[in-house]
Amino acid sequence: MSPTEQRPLLMRANRQLGSALVEHSLVKIEDLEAANERLLEHVAAGEMRRASLLNVLVYEKKVFREEDVLHHVVDDHGLGIVDLRGYEVPENIRKDLDLAECWATWSVPFDQEEDFHFVATAYYLSSAVRAYWEKMLPGPIVWQATTMDNIGDFLERLQAERDAAAKKAAAAASPPANPAANPAA
Repeated sequence: MSPTEQRPLLMRANRQLGSALVEHSLVKIEDLEAANERLLEHVAAGEMRRASLLNVLVYEKKVFREEDVLHHVVDDHGLGIVDLRGYEVPENIRKDLDLAECWATWSVPFDQEEDFHFVATAYYLSSAVRAYWEKMLPGPIVWQATTMDNIGDFLERLQAERDAAAKKAAAAASPPANPAANPAA
């Protein structure tokens, strides 16, 4: 996903989340408006981990606790909770993940069982996020709630693994800098 595709998805995801938070009386409209201004600052600065309405409301503005949202989606929407730190995501799923779309939606597909896809999300209340993943993943989705930290840590770990693998592949592909170090030369 290119940055030009990521930004509109991120904005839709956050706009729909904000509407849902107000609709479910988890946040007041004036708090949402202030948080939206801060969100736009993060987006303009390219701070993808901080470009989250939920992050702004919970950690910067301290309007409510993330646990309030988790309790709401568990109690009112019947979601379970998953901790990706204790879950071994299959390699075939890890290698195909588009990190930009995961950051934009604060969601991670983490398993597949036959036609069912399992998606961990901190943004379940955003109808734009659910619609996006329903379009991207064929078959039914089993949604699981998780925290932003859990999503962020998973995505940062995966990016670090990819960076290390790319560095190793680049080193293996380039000849040694010192011809004397290479006896075949």
